[in-house]
Amino acid sequence: MANDDDRNTPRKPQSSYLPAPIKSMGEMLLREKVVSIEQLKNAAAEAAKTGKHLGGALNALGYVDAAHLVDFLSRQYQVPSIDLSAVDISEEVVRLVPRDVCEKHQLLPIALHGTSLVVAIVDPGNYHAIDDLKFLTGLNIEIVVAAEADISKTRTRYYGAQEQISLLDDMNEQIEYLEEEHDTDTAELARSSEEAPVVRLVNLILVDAIRRGASDIHIESYEKMFRVRYRIDGVLHEMMRPPLKLRNAIVSRVKIMSQLDIAERRLPQDGRIKLKLGDGKECDFRVSVLPTLFGEKVVMRLLDKGNLQTDMTKLGFDQDELDKFKHAIHQPFGMVLVTGPTGSGKTTTLYSALTELNKITENLSTAEDPVEFNLEGINQVQMNDAIGLNFASVLRSFLRQDPDILMVGEIRDFETAEIAVKAALTGHMVLSTLHTNDAPSTINRLLNMGVEPFMVTASLNLIAAQRLVRRLCAECKEPHVYDKQQCLDAGLTEEEYDGAKFMKGRGCRTCGESGFKGRVACYEIMPMSDGLRDAVLQGYSAGELKRVAIQDGMQTLRRSALKKMALGLTSLEELLRVTRGD
Repeated sequence: MANDDDRNTPRKPQSSYLPAPIKSMGEMLLREKVVSIEQLKNAAAEAAKTGKHLGGALNALGYVDAAHLVDFLSRQYQVPSIDLSAVDISEEVVRLVPRDVCEKHQLLPIALHGTSLVVAIVDPGNYHAIDDLKFLTGLNIEIVVAAEADISKTRTRYYGAQEQISLLDDMNEQIEYLEEEHDTDTAELARSSEEAPVVRLVNLILVDAIRRGASDIHIESYEKMFRVRYRIDGVLHEMMRPPLKLRNAIVSRVKIMSQLDIAERRLPQDGRIKLKLGDGKECDFRVSVLPTLFGEKVVMRLLDKGNLQTDMTKLGFDQDELDKFKHAIHQPFGMVLVTGPTGSGKTTTLYSALTELNKITENLSTAEDPVEFNLEGINQVQMNDAIGLNFASVLRSFLRQDPDILMVGEIRDFETAEIAVKAALTGHMVLSTLHTNDAPSTINRLLNMGVEPFMVTASLNLIAAQRLVRRLCAECKEPHVYDKQQCLDAGLTEEEYDGAKFMKGRGCRTCGESGFKGRVACYEIMPMSDGLRDAVLQGYSAGELKRVAIQDGMQTLRRSALKKMALGLTSLEELLRVTRGD
C-alpha cells in the first residue's frame, strides 16, 4: 500500500510528451511568492464554488493577471504560450476532440502536425487530461499554455456550430416561415426543399440569432472559407463555419425565404423574412444580398419588436437631458433632429418619442425606409424609390393629410430638408434623423444642403446626437481600478475620478465571455438657444458652434459616456472605442 508521502507526490507523466513537473500550479505560485497562502485558499474556494479552474479563480479574484499567469506557467513548465486570437483552427482538428472533453479539462485542440496534436491548455500540469487525449485520439500530444478566458471564448467560436446543430434535434420550438400569397413559384420551391438539412441549418441560424440577442447576421463567402457572424451589442462575433460546399445552398435558401430571385447572382437584392416561433412570437428579418468575388454575401437585420425599448426613461438619458428632449418634442411646432451613425439607436429614440406623443387627439404620420416596427395608432408609410415614392413626395402628401406630428426617416437631400423645415414653420412638429458625427455639425449639414440660415434657426427646436456603448454584464462585473492619468486624459476630473465606482466585466457564460451584455445610449443634447441662433446667423463653423453650445450647458457625447463609466455601467476601453475626445 502506498504511504502518505507517495500520495502527496505529483503524478509522473507516463510518456515524454510533457516536461517533468516541478510541483502543482498552486504550490509553484506559493513557492515563487506570486500569491499568499490566504489568497490560494480563497481561490480554491472560489474554484470549488464556480467550477472554474484554479488559475481562472485567481484571475477572477484579482490576485494574478491572466497574462502574467500564462507567462509564469510557460516558464515553469517550459512550454510555449499562445495568443489564440491569431490562430485559425481547421474543422478536421475540431472534430478530433469533443466539446465536453475540452470543457472538462479546460483545453482546446488547435493544430495537427503529422501524428502530433497541438493542444492549448490552462494547466500544463494536468496529466490526466493529456493521457485522456492521447487515448482518445491515438496521437502524440504537444501542449501550449493559454489563458482560461481565451480558451473558453475560442472554444465557443469553433464548437458553437456543432453544438447548435446537435441541439436542433432536441429543439421543441418549431419555426414557421410566413410566406406571402403571391409568387407561387418561389413558394413551391420552398416547400419542395423543406426536408433538406440546409433548411434546418438556416432555421437554426435565425432562431439562434434571436436567442442570443443579435442585431444582424452576416453570411460571408471567401475563397477557402464560408462563415456566419452575429453582431451582438454592436460587435461582430464569428459563430460558425459551415462546409464550403453548402455555400450556394444556404444563400439560395435565404433568398427563397426572402422572396428574391435565386437565379440572379450578379446584382444586389433586398428582401424581408417573417418568422413565427413556436411560442407565437413573430420576428422580421430585413435581408440584403450582395454579389462578392467568391459568392454572395447575405446580411440580415433582426427586427424584433419584443426588444424595442420605447420607455424614454430607460434609454440612457440623464434626467436633465430627458427634460430638455421632452420639452422640445412637446412644442406645438418645430423640428427635432436625432443624429448619429448607422446602428447608433436613432430609430429607437424616435420611436420612443412617437410613443410619448401618440395620443388620440394627435394625427401622427411617418415616412420610413424601411418601416422597422409597426406602431399602433401611427400612420406609417414605406418608401419605394422604384415607383417614385420617396421622402420628399410622401412629406408633401402628409401636409394634405391634416397632420399634427410628422416623422421623416432621414433627411438626405435639399428637397426633403426644405419641405421638412417649411412643415416645422407652419404649425407641425417634425422629427427626423441625419448622419452626422455630433449635434453642432448637423447645422452645417443642413446649411450645406442649401437650407437658408434664417430657416434653420427659426425651425429647429433641438438636436440630439447619440452613440451606443456596451453595458457591463450584470452577472460578472466587479470593481476595477483604472489608471488615474488615463482617466484624466479621457476627460474625467480629479473629483469625478475620486468618487467613481469603476467596474469591469470578468466574462462569463451569460455574456459569452465578453464581459458585456446589452447596450446603453450616450446623448449629446443641444437645444437651440438664442446664443446658438445668433452664431448660426453669423456663419460660425461647427467647432465654434460646439464651443457656444458647451457654454450654454451642452454635455458632449464623451462626457455622457464618462458619466456612465463612473457609475459602473461601461468600461474605459468601451467609451474610448465609441466616442472621440473633445
